[in-house]
Amino acid sequence: MIQLFHVTKQYGAEAPALSDVSLEVRKGEFVFLTGPSGAGKSTLLKLIFCAEPSSGGQILVFGRNISRLKPSAVPYLRRSIGVVFQDFKLLPHRTVAENVAFPLEVRGLHPREVARKVAATLRGVGLDHKGSKFPLSLSGGEQQRAAVARALVGDPALLLADEPTGNLDADRTLEVMALLEAASARGTTVVVATHDRGLLARHKKRIIALESGRVVSDGDSIRRAAGS
Repeated sequence: MIQLFHVTKQYGAEAPALSDVSLEVRKGEFVFLTGPSGAGKSTLLKLIFCAEPSSGGQILVFGRNISRLKPSAVPYLRRSIGVVFQDFKLLPHRTVAENVAFPLEVRGLHPREVARKVAATLRGVGLDHKGSKFPLSLSGGEQQRAAVARALVGDPALLLADEPTGNLDADRTLEVMALLEAASARGTTVVVATHDRGLLARHKKRIIALESGRVVSDGDSIRRAAGS
């Protein structure tokens, strides 16, 4: 599903944001990407989503080398990827329902099917009463749940989530994690970037830890070494 081979990301003369990162996430896995602020978590998700190019190495997503994709092919790749951005990136002049509907409209679904899926997804994140509101009228936590709904509505093959529970209380965190785990159970590959140690402790998933742009531990590698 995702393969990285010696990937580097350099911004100007600064220390590399990512340095010699190699890893694999298999189809249907649920993986936590963790590490301190500045470790490279968000950068890694941006590269996988084709939001930025790598400076070196190779990245394969769905078996395709994304560095070789024509710009015109990137939107088609993204149709199979749901993303929860750390800053939400909700469209301010569209209602919550319209924001959630957007990925389905891009794919050309019938309006009745769009309306059905949007309504069900908003109920799932507890925002069915906020569909007609605009993003800037919502609290930070409500905007976060709207962003999660938009990422989930199309049943993506791959879901990338950057701190998806960062602005949520304990109850809402449990609800959002339940939605992500349900998506994983349906076959979606899920990669969640988080620095929340409590989240890692409660949800026993594979953990890939980054520090200063490098992979410093990988739960999958640990399991393999242990022969499990």
